[in-house]
Amino acid sequence: MSFFVPRDRDTPEARPDWPACFNAWADQVRHPELQRFYRAGTVAADCPVNEVPFVALDVETTGLNADRHAILSVGLVPFTVKRISVAESRHWVVKPRLPLIQQSIQFHGITHTDIKNAPDMAEILPGLLDCLAGRVAVVHHRAIERSFMDVVVKARWNEGLQFPMVDTMAIEAMLHRDKPRSLWARLTNRRPVSIRLSDSRIRYGLPHYPPHNALTDALATAELFQAQCAYHFEPDTPISDLWY
Repeated sequence: MSFFVPRDRDTPEARPDWPACFNAWADQVRHPELQRFYRAGTVAADCPVNEVPFVALDVETTGLNADRHAILSVGLVPFTVKRISVAESRHWVVKPRLPLIQQSIQFHGITHTDIKNAPDMAEILPGLLDCLAGRVAVVHHRAIERSFMDVVVKARWNEGLQFPMVDTMAIEAMLHRDKPRSLWARLTNRRPVSIRLSDSRIRYGLPHYPPHNALTDALATAELFQAQCAYHFEPDTPISDLWY
């Protein structure tokens, strides 16, 4: 089954009415786990950001193309703008359906031994959806998590998966890249500000974490979003201003 897929454009008009989407999809999907997920709903569009239950999500993959690569691990960290629930975090290493390549092993440190007895994504999807249910996901570069999660659910359950996301990378782009470059920056050929996760954290005085571990990157994303909220958004900012 296919249904509405949100457009990835950084404009308010492109932000869907997620509660309405969930209500519609709950009646359209056939798989029981997806029905349960959508029936759990999501927060109202006007819910203040300081009242929203979030969950930071990170997936580590064998590459960047969801149609040609696979998920290796998933990290989830529940949080609010004031508190991170580390004890409720989840981390799975999963067995990809596509071959594990040497470049991926070097990048993530996940080896053939690590995935030998690892579960397939189909086995962790019910627990993963339980962690996402009723929360707004926060990611750093939504194109990765959105495309891979959708593809993996289609491959296992023959139905797509969509849910609201706040993108910390998009927030950094709005702050540092979506503005005209100064004449001095153009004359000196100054490179654009990096909006990678680690570089973005430095701007807020957050500590360095080793990258490319799904759980660590999820925690890093949660902390980054908390800092972004503290510096740039009022507590009563509606979540509809931030989600995609």
